[in-house]
Amino acid sequence: MARLADYFVLVGYDPGKRGSRDGQGQILQRFPEKDWEDNPFPQGIELFCQPSGWQLFTERNPPTFFVAVLTDINSERHYCACFTFWEPIDSAQPQSHPRNGDGGEEEEPSSPIQPAQLFAPKSLVLVSRLDHAEVFRNSLGLIYTIYVDGLSVSLENVIGNLLTCTIPITGGAQRTISLGAGDRQVIQTPISDSLPVSSCSVALLFRQLGITNVLYLFCAALTEHKILFLSSSYQRLTDACRALLALMFPLKYSFTYVPILPAQLLEVLSTPTPFIIGVHSIFQSETQELLDVVIADLDGGTVNVPECVHISLLPEPLLQQTREALSMVLDPELEVADLAFPPSTISVSSLKMQDKEIRAVFLRLFAQLLQGYRWCLHIIRIHPEPVIRFHKAAFLGQRGLTEDDFLTKVLEGMAFAGFVTERGAPYRSIDLFDELVAYEVKRMRAEEGNKQKILRHIKELAEKLYKNENPYPAVTMHKVQKPTEGCHLRLHQKPFPRLDEGTVQWIIDQATAKLQTAPPAVKAEKKCMVPSGPPIAAIMERNGNALANSARRLEVVRNCISYVFENKMLEAKKLFPAVLRAMKGRAARHCLTQELNLHVQQNRAVLDHQQFDFIIRMMNCCLQDCTAMDEHGIAAALLPLVTAFCRKLSPGITQFAYSCVQEHVVWTNIQFWEAMFYCDVQNHIRALYLDNSEENHTDEESPEEPQEAKSALEIASEQLRLWPTMSREKQQELIQKEESTVFSQAIHYANRMSYLLLPLDTSKNRLLRSSGLGDMESVSNSFVTNSIAGSVAESYDTESGFEDAESSDVANYVVRFINRFVDKVCTESGVTNEHLKGLHVMIPDIVQMHIETLDAVHRESKRLPPIQKPKLLRPNLLVGEECVMEGLRVYLMPDGREEAAGGSIGGPPLLPAEGAIFLTTYRIIFKGTPTDPLVGEQVVIRSFPIASLTKEKKINVQAQVDQFIQEGLQLRSCTFQLLKIAFDEEVASDSAEIFRKHLHKLRYPQHVRGTFAFTVGQSPKQAMQPKAKEKNPSLSSQQVTDMFQGLAVGVMSLGHLGHSSTTLSKNLVKNAKKTIGRQYVTRKKYTPPMWEQRGSQHFPEDNEDEISVSEEMDRSTLTPTTTMKPSDKMTINHLVERACCRDYQRLGLGTLSSSLTRSKSEPFRISTVNRMYAICRSYPGLLIVPQSIQDNTIQRISRCYRQNRFPVVCWRNSRTKAVLLRSGGLHGKGVVGLFKSQNAPTAGPSQADSTSLEQEKYLQAVINSMPHYADASGRNTLSGFTSAHMSSSGLGHRAKVITLSTPKCASAKGRDTPRGKWGSIRASGRMSSYGLNVEIGSRLAGKELLGTHHNGTAETGFLRPHRASLYIIGDKSQLKGVKPDPLQHWEVVPIEVFDVRQVKASFKKLMKACVPGCPSTDPSIAYLRSLEESEWLSQIHKILQISVLVVELLDTGSSVLVSLEDGWDITTQVVSLVQLLSDPYYRTLEGFRLLVEKEWLSFGHRFSHRGAQTLAGQSSGFAPIFLQFLDCVHQIHLQFPMEFEFSQYYLKFLSYHYISNRFRTFLLDSDYERIELGLLYEEKGERKSQQVYKSIWDYIDRLNKKAPIFFNYMYAPEDGEVLRPYSNISNLKVWDYYTEETLSEGPSYDWELAQGQPEPVEDADRQDTGAPQTKRKIIWPCYDNRSRVEPDAISKLLEELHNLEMELGQIPERWKDTWDKVKASQRTEARQEGSRTPSSLLMSSGLSHHRRSLGVYLQESGVGSTLNLSLDSDTSSTSTPSSGKPGGRRSTSTLYSQFHTSESENRSYEGSLYKKGAFMKPWKPRWFVLDKTKHQLRYYDSRMDTECKGVIDLAEVESITPGTPTMGAPKTVDEKAFFDLKTTKRVYNFCAQDVPGAQQWIDRIQSCLSDA
Repeated sequence: MARLADYFVLVGYDPGKRGSRDGQGQILQRFPEKDWEDNPFPQGIELFCQPSGWQLFTERNPPTFFVAVLTDINSERHYCACFTFWEPIDSAQPQSHPRNGDGGEEEEPSSPIQPAQLFAPKSLVLVSRLDHAEVFRNSLGLIYTIYVDGLSVSLENVIGNLLTCTIPITGGAQRTISLGAGDRQVIQTPISDSLPVSSCSVALLFRQLGITNVLYLFCAALTEHKILFLSSSYQRLTDACRALLALMFPLKYSFTYVPILPAQLLEVLSTPTPFIIGVHSIFQSETQELLDVVIADLDGGTVNVPECVHISLLPEPLLQQTREALSMVLDPELEVADLAFPPSTISVSSLKMQDKEIRAVFLRLFAQLLQGYRWCLHIIRIHPEPVIRFHKAAFLGQRGLTEDDFLTKVLEGMAFAGFVTERGAPYRSIDLFDELVAYEVKRMRAEEGNKQKILRHIKELAEKLYKNENPYPAVTMHKVQKPTEGCHLRLHQKPFPRLDEGTVQWIIDQATAKLQTAPPAVKAEKKCMVPSGPPIAAIMERNGNALANSARRLEVVRNCISYVFENKMLEAKKLFPAVLRAMKGRAARHCLTQELNLHVQQNRAVLDHQQFDFIIRMMNCCLQDCTAMDEHGIAAALLPLVTAFCRKLSPGITQFAYSCVQEHVVWTNIQFWEAMFYCDVQNHIRALYLDNSEENHTDEESPEEPQEAKSALEIASEQLRLWPTMSREKQQELIQKEESTVFSQAIHYANRMSYLLLPLDTSKNRLLRSSGLGDMESVSNSFVTNSIAGSVAESYDTESGFEDAESSDVANYVVRFINRFVDKVCTESGVTNEHLKGLHVMIPDIVQMHIETLDAVHRESKRLPPIQKPKLLRPNLLVGEECVMEGLRVYLMPDGREEAAGGSIGGPPLLPAEGAIFLTTYRIIFKGTPTDPLVGEQVVIRSFPIASLTKEKKINVQAQVDQFIQEGLQLRSCTFQLLKIAFDEEVASDSAEIFRKHLHKLRYPQHVRGTFAFTVGQSPKQAMQPKAKEKNPSLSSQQVTDMFQGLAVGVMSLGHLGHSSTTLSKNLVKNAKKTIGRQYVTRKKYTPPMWEQRGSQHFPEDNEDEISVSEEMDRSTLTPTTTMKPSDKMTINHLVERACCRDYQRLGLGTLSSSLTRSKSEPFRISTVNRMYAICRSYPGLLIVPQSIQDNTIQRISRCYRQNRFPVVCWRNSRTKAVLLRSGGLHGKGVVGLFKSQNAPTAGPSQADSTSLEQEKYLQAVINSMPHYADASGRNTLSGFTSAHMSSSGLGHRAKVITLSTPKCASAKGRDTPRGKWGSIRASGRMSSYGLNVEIGSRLAGKELLGTHHNGTAETGFLRPHRASLYIIGDKSQLKGVKPDPLQHWEVVPIEVFDVRQVKASFKKLMKACVPGCPSTDPSIAYLRSLEESEWLSQIHKILQISVLVVELLDTGSSVLVSLEDGWDITTQVVSLVQLLSDPYYRTLEGFRLLVEKEWLSFGHRFSHRGAQTLAGQSSGFAPIFLQFLDCVHQIHLQFPMEFEFSQYYLKFLSYHYISNRFRTFLLDSDYERIELGLLYEEKGERKSQQVYKSIWDYIDRLNKKAPIFFNYMYAPEDGEVLRPYSNISNLKVWDYYTEETLSEGPSYDWELAQGQPEPVEDADRQDTGAPQTKRKIIWPCYDNRSRVEPDAISKLLEELHNLEMELGQIPERWKDTWDKVKASQRTEARQEGSRTPSSLLMSSGLSHHRRSLGVYLQESGVGSTLNLSLDSDTSSTSTPSSGKPGGRRSTSTLYSQFHTSESENRSYEGSLYKKGAFMKPWKPRWFVLDKTKHQLRYYDSRMDTECKGVIDLAEVESITPGTPTMGAPKTVDEKAFFDLKTTKRVYNFCAQDVPGAQQWIDRIQSCLSDA
């Protein structure tokens, strides 16, 4: 029972303070006058009666009523019901400015008229601890009524009765009271006092603010934000605050709670603590500057959240569900608003009911939020008082809400702490919430999403809440007198009387005495055990991460652990990465802890070093994803394990796992240790009571003992029930036991904490430690092991301000940390003070002791042998290649290429790999194995020739995740390879330096003789020093396989030319001695040797060279006369054998003759003027010059040209007889002099300059040599000139035909403007300048052509009416100011070309684009953009463009002189490409070799200089001129795949080896230098002695005999075909040579190394796995050599044929012979069949209509031949007339034109067959067509039918077998006419008309299949 009201107070206006600005109130009377003992009188009531301040008013206001709430010091709430009315006061005294009635504006102070009457407020106040607002309103109203209406009732009596009235607090009873004025009131108490009473306030709050706003306020209140309500109604403020509190149930608000804040106390709002406060809205302006307060305006319905406040909202999906539920309750119309026939009535609950429904929604919300909370309670003490802690981390972890702000903040909040204290107790009375959270959670989960069921549940709960407030229907009626209407306006109202204190006090005393005599009413509380509800795990399953729980992963974890303990380390290693990946999932981590637990016996598990290492790594991985909270209990589960697993370091010294897993934040989190401690204590306490009960009740309880073990809470509940019944001693004993349990645990934990906090090496300074990078010595054998003690110390004790590195400081920190922990847990769990003191003494000893053991462990752990590293694999070396430095252990790091690192393409990462780097005399080789154990069996090789190294720089790399940054090297090579290596820590840095020095010496030898091609076979030691002299037979062995000259077999040969000092003249004299007496040189027509002999190593001795020297005279020979000295003649004999000479004879370009007996018929002769290399050192000895030019003239002319490289003929067009000449660029004088405007008045050339004249004569002689020079008529115009493919206008037309004709009308105009018509082929700097880069054809034709070049004809004149006979292509910069002269017959074409510097720069960028050093940040753009910026393709475009121009000119009969730069770089590129495009001979293997020997080697391309092969060239760097030429050939090869005998691999092979220095072919800068070194002609006798090939050509020949790797199967040349490739950049492809690599074997260009490796590896694989054998091969793009692992079909067949022949014991036929036979038989078959299309795509040479490869790419064997039909969209590209004849080349149609009619199909064989339909269908006759080209069998309904009914793909056919008739088959047919066709999908049954017909079909189909 409780008093209804504690105090009655009368408060009035204080007249004494009237002078001040604000008035004040004073307490006039209060009853009782002395305080109750249990309830002192609250202070400051007068402030709350007039919250907006005490003021006088000019008129009477109606009385007001509101309830304010005061909170006293014990946080008890006092409800102050204030009833206020106004009384007039005496107006004589001066007064403060009054306020108007509405309290709004003040009156003007100057106003002379004073109002007559002022009214002051007076308040009647009831102070109570019970919240019965209505009762208070009625009671105070009654008192006012008595006073105002002057009823004859004593006020003292009424007040006395009011103060003595007692009512029950709870229990649902109704109590009727009367105050003795004829009134009657019923007071209703709630059934349960734990549930708040809200009447309608909650519903009103939602009406005022709306759903979202209230939810914001709700979340803000729970997460402890400051909340301020504004309203102009005090009652509403109180209601709103009460409503908010009601919503928070079952949590109780424990901060400042002031529903009505008086004006004088407004500064309370700036308090730092959270609050819920209400303020009258007139003070709104004062609240504006509050920055961190959420303001709810009840009148305006807004909630204003300041910017700096972030309110965490409910976690989804709860937020959404709550919103929906609230809208169903508050706005039921919403559901049916869209219905076509809405229900006529919608039942809306009454306001009171709605209020309860809203609360039900929130109650459900809390039940869902806190479900399972009881499973996370730890009971630490049961007696004397239960002590309970909540394990927050576990709760959040199990709920999967660790990331959720809202719940985290709620659990940390004060309200929740109160909740745990109040509701944690296991034995107490329970209420609605307890039942809901225990029993209804499952139901709520089930009903989710079903609105009807949710609503029903809400209504049920609302019913219970309503019942709690209103248990009975109202029976009795209230009867309370009210004052008459408008009584407050009465004028003569006497003031409220002063009451008699005595009377009131007497009534109170009487009542008190009566109460003391009455027996105490004890309401027995119904206590019971609080139900726990289902555990969280059962509820939360769906939140678990589906991936994490996959059983497969757990299986992997289990297997790996069992492998570790069974010591199957290799197996464990393979699974290990998968285990580490699985550790991301919670389930896998739990699984790990459970599995490890199984392997611990008696708290100890001793492991060997490797096992220990695995276990540590798993634990570390497991812990690294744990947060400091350890919400999933992983660290908790590992804690006992880290003290169990150990390894013996030496006798008596054991290292435990904890010393290696300290590097995790969780160990420094004091909350983690508390939770762990409490958990353990709870288990021990539980055990304590379980043992008891089992001792006592073993007999009777065992039968019905439930299976489940009792939880600690259940035991506690049981104990608490029994507690009152126990004796005092028993109670003391239990308390004693519990206390000592807690104490022993505290000691245990002090130990544990010191284990995990003290680092292994305690001498280290803490700062080092907190940096996070462990010191590797601390435990060399395991992962980083290091403590976090340092960072602990920092986080807690940073203010200490000094750091000393003594060993003690770590110890001090740890001691302090443990002390703080012990203090906290022991005081919370009631450990006695003596024990606590004992602990404090003990802790430093524990720590010190542990440090001592650690020191010993640390010492021993340093002595451990390092983990076994994989043994170094030795690379295979070539014959004669030797190791210079033994392998240094390194890691090969991934660079910017993604494939190998398992990047975007996926696949296991092959890099980083661990192995060694080797330096040999020839290469740098890395060989090792990937660090990823999944690919640990693979071998990774990356190598490149030392000679190709372009850049070497030091770098720092972090080789492995767990290691320090190491020093490394990045080596880049121009074979497009990059070695990014990090030296292992075992490699001393001086070893790395020695490696670099050696590398440098080998890369840049002093002299060419130091390169590998020369030193091969010698010991590498010498290779390091430059050699002065040596006579080494290896230099001059084999003549046929002579390194540079391939087929240059000479009759005379030089002696040993081993001396680098030998001079030229000595060599020549030696020759002379040998060949004295042989007088005459005869010239036979040069015939290329047959295939078999080509490059063979032994010509029969009698078969002397094709150019033989004979005694007898021949009519065709010319007798050399005395003008030639004998020594010269001998040299000539040598020169005659040179490649260029053979080629001149093939072209019929000249004979060797003396100037006297010159054969007049031949326009050109072979001049020996340079035989001594006197005129031009970089030219060959024999040159072709016009017949009419004397040798002495040549000498003079040569001075005009750079490097003395005067124009010489290098090729002649056999049809038009136009010649191609090459020379260096001009010096200042010379031809330019011919054109430059002279000072002399004559327009012609100056007569004085004799060299100019001779030069002019020379050019004229060249022109005269052309047969059609005289004929200057119409033939000579450029009408035949086509420059199709030159179109770079980017309009999408692939090939345009531009005919340049010369209409007469335009000729005059053409003559007027000769200058500038040529324009220039500008170096179109960027790829994008297509639009500007007008085609050369139109340049030639003049500007006017531009508009019309679509028509195919030009209507403007050419340069002059007749086309020039000779075009000189020169550098624009040299030809500045040149004026054309109409009399000459030559024409200068000035063009801009790029110089070598640009090529170098471009190549560097290209290398970086194709082989980037590190991954790019933006993968989408980076590669293509950097490729474009390199401008490599622009340069190739340029070269091709110029070459095609020259080809066109030559093809139309003009000669061309290419005279660019020094005549040995771009000139060589252009001249070679022109010959390749114009002459099919150069597109054969033999011809290409000849072309390279002639144009590149003989004409002196400076290979050594451009390749920076010696020390001298180091500064100039590498310029890939020859590579650029090969790339151009590759582009042409791609466009014309059928025109080349050699494959793409051949080009790559040359690209690789021309810089590798493995062969001597591409060394030195000219023939002159090669003769100097004695390389050109070497001993014949030693030919067979050595296998080391010195010439790349011999090597290629030998390989080509063995295998078809250099051969192009699509080779089917067309006679005399001139190729005109497209040169637009869009038509160019990046050469895959730049981007591909083969990590399994290194570059595949050293054929001996690559051969025969894959097989053994595969066998090893097979034995290793017990898996079923499959035929499946996995081919990795960057790892396997595809052409070898998966060869193309033809190579495979040839190989199989070879193997079969071997098996049969025959001598296998050469593959080439086989191939030629097959081809021949193909041709004959094609003829017999007479079909319109050739029978085989690849073999027929008649396949002329797709010469240009628009669609067909049979890629070279280096990639694996896949017929890739990338049919071009532009199928109708116009044909370009070939060789000037229109229609010479047929249209480039696509591979298979789509079949339109049945006539246009390829029908190899056709006829009628019966076919059995599919299952259960009849036999039907069909017309079948066998199509060999498309490789399919098609069938039609009838012969005439054009629509195909079905296709059987022959590729799917497995077999053809004789069949048997089935049901429904044609009756009349012989059963042998049936046959079945079995495909991979089904079996087709056929039946022919007769037996031979069937046989014919079977044969045809079989042959088709075998063809494929």
